[in-house]
Amino acid sequence: MIYTALGDSITFGENASSFANAYPQLAVSALHSSSHKATCYVMARPGWTSHDLLDSVIWRGASMIRPADVVSIWIGGVDLANAALISLRNQQPLAAKQMAGYYRRHLGAIVSHIKKGCHARIVFCTQYNPFPNSPLAAESVDQLNRITRELAQSYDVGIAPVHTWFEGKQANLIYGYRNGKIEDALSGSLPIHPNDKGHQVIAAGLAPYLAPRK
Repeated sequence: MIYTALGDSITFGENASSFANAYPQLAVSALHSSSHKATCYVMARPGWTSHDLLDSVIWRGASMIRPADVVSIWIGGVDLANAALISLRNQQPLAAKQMAGYYRRHLGAIVSHIKKGCHARIVFCTQYNPFPNSPLAAESVDQLNRITRELAQSYDVGIAPVHTWFEGKQANLIYGYRNGKIEDALSGSLPIHPNDKGHQVIAAGLAPYLAPRK
């Protein structure tokens, strides 16, 4: 089977110790260990928003998406982070409605494009909250995941509840975790990506959603 992982810096493997330790490759290894031979393609870049991923899927994605048997989509964290940081710097409320509208349209367009070009099963990944001690982050991540679940139902695609795998365990699973507050992101590096252990948790949880259906 061919597995194609679409996403942003998390899917790209930023802050994993190596590309081989990022969750897409680990998930393929898990499939191999359960007697499912799989090849993995990754279309992801640090900093990609849902709009960037849509653009890449439309203009550069055919070779990796068309032959796929299953496609995972994990996007939206950058959309959310950009909105939150702008809000903090300008001391203004989060433009949640605007962000949510963009995300809904872009994710829907990504799925529609994939479905037109191939017959792959599609799995959405929900977003974990890297700042569990900030009510604004919790509310915003919940909204993003609510939209993701609604779209999954509308487009009849699977959903992998990554947020439940990280809940209460962020300090152990996120690279550079400090206080679990949005303000941590203003002091230099962004403590938002999984560490190696986090990628292992994601891969173990995701593999059953990728495995061929009987």
